[in-house]
Amino acid sequence: MILTKQYRCIHSSSCQCTKGHLSEDVIFLVFQQLNWNPKLIATLSCVCKWFDDLAKRVLWKEFCKTRAPKMMLDLQSSGSHSVDGNWRALGKLLIYCSGCSGGRLFNSVQIPGHFVYRTRFSRTSGKSFLLPQCRTDILYVSDPCEHLDQGDEGDVGFFRGVFKSFLVSKVRKMLIDRAAKLHPTAVCPYCKAKLWDMLQAKMIPQSASCRLGAYEDCIEYYVCLNGHMLGICTLLPLSDSEEGSESE
Repeated sequence: MILTKQYRCIHSSSCQCTKGHLSEDVIFLVFQQLNWNPKLIATLSCVCKWFDDLAKRVLWKEFCKTRAPKMMLDLQSSGSHSVDGNWRALGKLLIYCSGCSGGRLFNSVQIPGHFVYRTRFSRTSGKSFLLPQCRTDILYVSDPCEHLDQGDEGDVGFFRGVFKSFLVSKVRKMLIDRAAKLHPTAVCPYCKAKLWDMLQAKMIPQSASCRLGAYEDCIEYYVCLNGHMLGICTLLPLSDSEEGSESE
């Protein structure tokens, strides 16, 4: 069933969704039994602004805490009860590969975004994407989502990540100090914030390509104002020995 979002709903006495309406506590228990199903959370948020607010404030938060508990605990360990960019954006980042089909980022390929069943995010891997002077920052980065045999582009990998406390990070300070320009048209696919081009800012270390298993000159990524990261790389082909071990 397709639901049309009613942006003007203020939950007044004339609002249809107040008749027989469940309390927040009941909705919480229902979605807890559903294991915080992201598709159902997204459907609920389309009913009206009240349900959308409940989803952003409560349900997406519980989804994130269930899907990546250690990562969420770390992101909140500074004392904040929220995260940069809101919980819905973070929930989408956990389960959605942004791809590239709009023609504004990563112009060399056209691969539509898609949901992924499960992705591993690593704080240790995140260090490889930071310049040495920024490695006290905390960045969680996913394994690359592989899209193989993309014609002249070869094997393409998309990766994504999120900074902890990006507003006080050394990466953000360096971007500002270098007067890095924001992309003129593209926005973050997770929170709709403007994006910094890390390649243009010359802030991509060689260790990033090593971590991804990618060609050194075929990696680029962006960081948005809320600290979400999205990137692309051209993956190195498997060596003969690796191919042999996999076939065994």
